[in-house]
Amino acid sequence: MSKNIVITGTSRGIGFELAKQFAEEGHRVLALSRNTEPLAKVNHKNIDFISVDLSNETDLNGAADFVDTNFKSVDVLIHNAGYLVNKPFETLTKEDFLKVYDVNVFAVAALTQKMIPLMSDGSHVVTISSMGGIQGSMKFPGLAAYSSAKGAVITLSELLAEEYKERGIAFNVLAIGAVQTEMLEEAFPGYQAPLQPNEMAAYILNFALTGNKFYNGKVLQVSSTTP
Repeated sequence: MSKNIVITGTSRGIGFELAKQFAEEGHRVLALSRNTEPLAKVNHKNIDFISVDLSNETDLNGAADFVDTNFKSVDVLIHNAGYLVNKPFETLTKEDFLKVYDVNVFAVAALTQKMIPLMSDGSHVVTISSMGGIQGSMKFPGLAAYSSAKGAVITLSELLAEEYKERGIAFNVLAIGAVQTEMLEEAFPGYQAPLQPNEMAAYILNFALTGNKFYNGKVLQVSSTTP
């Protein structure tokens, strides 16, 4: 059965592959990203896209209005967008932290608030976090803002799972390890990951459609290597 899927961060990497794979399986996708050109070139009948700055309230309202008008409901919301600053801790500014938290934490909360009224029993919110956000995992210099933000959304999801369980809306987190994306190159220049974006996207797609039957308020560590 066709589902209504909303995905952030769809201009490249895992998000781009996710939008294509959901569409190819017959689901209706709303792709939210500042750069819509890559998916415009794909030109798939099941993909709608809006240029959205996730830190902009007006843009988020526009996305919610689009869903309300065209989709009527949301079955799956995938918070995939990420922003990374890689620099020594002592050189990080408050602005650096705010930029990272704007995309990785505040936008996740704000977009979820907009989409919750359009969700019903059986809906699934999946947040893509990172192994760097897992308590007790190996940490890497230069990623203080990014990893701490990825830890924050884990706690946020756990709390929302409890707050919305009576409505049947599930919240889960996938803390992923190394995937060969542009963001990985920014964090670990030259490192070769064991997984390609299309492979991780296939895993996330399946989890987004079925994982809420088995999990709620959980964090799954999807990583075979470190980093």
